[in-house]
Amino acid sequence: MNQGRTWLTTAGCLSLAGSLVHVATIFGGPDWYRFFGAGEPIARAAERGSWVPAALTSVIAAVLGIWAAYAFAAAGLMRRLPLMRTALVIISAIYLARGLMVLAPSTFNRPDLSPAFMLWSSLIVLVFGVTYAVGTWLAWPRLSRRAQGQPV
Repeated sequence: MNQGRTWLTTAGCLSLAGSLVHVATIFGGPDWYRFFGAGEPIARAAERGSWVPAALTSVIAAVLGIWAAYAFAAAGLMRRLPLMRTALVIISAIYLARGLMVLAPSTFNRPDLSPAFMLWSSLIVLVFGVTYAVGTWLAWPRLSRRAQGQPV
């Protein structure tokens, strides 16, 4: 039985791709910040040589990398990580909440971000959230410490 492994592997690949895009954006510079919709203030700060855009983007890349690791661990591709089920539920919820902003983009209240960016980024992240949620749901019983013969 697959038990959500394909969904979770896909989820991990999506988060890893997102992380790598963020890292590439740091090296790509202001034009990349603009292309990926970070907003003109961030692009201008990168043009001025500010450390802030790279720092913010690095944090996002790191978080997405950690989220990828949780998905890969849940898929059985690496060792079990702490609080596996809790983390996967939180990751799914964050992705889904951000993705559902497609229904009400004004709730994000970022006038520096274009409506097109809000639409496409919301749809993309909604796919990420559904992938994590379905994978987590299918793998739930297998992700228990008891199911793995480990102390609770």
